[in-house]
Amino acid sequence: MKTHWTRRQVLAAAPAAAFAAAPAAKPALLGGTPAKQGRFPRWPVAGELEEQALVQVVRSGQWYRRNGKNVEKFEELYARLTGARYCLATSSGTGALHASLGALGVGAGDEVVLPPYTFVATLNVVLLLHALPVFVDTDLDSMQMDASKLDAAITDRTAAITPVHYSGNLADLDAILATARRRKVPVIEDACQSHLAEWRGKKAGTLGDLGTYSFQASKNLNCGEGGAILSNNEDLIEKCYAFHYNGSSRNRRWADTLHGTKYLMTEFQAAILIAQMTRLEEQSRTREQNARYLTSLLREIPGIATQKIYDACTRHAYHVYKFRYLKEHFAGMPRAGFMKAMSAEGIPCGSGYGPLNRRRHLKNALASRGYRRVYPEKVLAEWEERNRCPMNDRLCTEAVSLSQNVLLGPRSDMDAIAEAVRKIQTHAPALAKHLSS
Repeated sequence: MKTHWTRRQVLAAAPAAAFAAAPAAKPALLGGTPAKQGRFPRWPVAGELEEQALVQVVRSGQWYRRNGKNVEKFEELYARLTGARYCLATSSGTGALHASLGALGVGAGDEVVLPPYTFVATLNVVLLLHALPVFVDTDLDSMQMDASKLDAAITDRTAAITPVHYSGNLADLDAILATARRRKVPVIEDACQSHLAEWRGKKAGTLGDLGTYSFQASKNLNCGEGGAILSNNEDLIEKCYAFHYNGSSRNRRWADTLHGTKYLMTEFQAAILIAQMTRLEEQSRTREQNARYLTSLLREIPGIATQKIYDACTRHAYHVYKFRYLKEHFAGMPRAGFMKAMSAEGIPCGSGYGPLNRRRHLKNALASRGYRRVYPEKVLAEWEERNRCPMNDRLCTEAVSLSQNVLLGPRSDMDAIAEAVRKIQTHAPALAKHLSS
């Protein structure tokens, strides 16, 4: 049967096909010319707008959210941008996660379900409340929580589920939210890496009971350190407010009834965020366009498994561009060797996270006096077996990451990345020998 291609399909396919047909040059580690000349775009991007915003705060003398206006203005703007009814700014994404769990009343004796492939803060806030972390293994293709294994992880002690939208991609929210509703467990979306990402046209962080964001220095929207909580539930957001301000309440219903700590955002942070928000959409579109093109190139290279995106994820934020490196297609060269060769080509990349369920500090916490007093000996003894995550263990040996600023340059930078991979694969036997000598 004859296939009819549109002009757009032909143009999209042509670069990848032409690239695949070109001969691979000698790798830089073997004396060749690096695939990427010069640096990738710097991060953060800032200018006169950010400078003016900071100067205005300094001159106002109103540096604190209770006497300034920038924090409340940012909350209004971010709620409008995401479509959430309420937004609460915090001093960090970690603070947003901690306050969200605190607002749900999570404490000693409770369990919190989370994925094992994420930044350590998602785990640490559970331990800060002396709750028991329960890990759901990773779906290898999407690198997100495997929603098909969620139900088996829930018990009558489960107080919250915290899916993480890792890398700007989204976890399978349809399945996760359906399970959570059926088991009557609240959901905190950890969207700390997912600014502007969407699930069925709705922004990440607005579909669960609470959603958390980070504005740390590496994030796609950043002010050095900062965070936010989103919710459509007024009572929950007020409880978050109380927790993030040492139990203080702006709603009489919760006055003097809740405890907490202090995670207030400063006027300086908010002023920078308001300025940075003017750049966010354009930067996001650039990342998406470059990521789609890069994926079309890398899919042509055996042994490079690009990240799966669920059909219902209508926008990927690309805080990190992820793929899996399958060494059997590279003459058995270890991932560390591949990354060293990529660095020599001018392409900085990282290995991603290690397995959270195997962290030494987690084992120390579970063996501590406090945990042994709260949790039955049988529960702690069986914890390791219950929390094995074999797919995540594999991901931690195969994952390769490109930071979001790498996607902010011209399309030619994407060609350079793919060229580097292709050079390394073509000369993998020689590179493996060179690296082992």
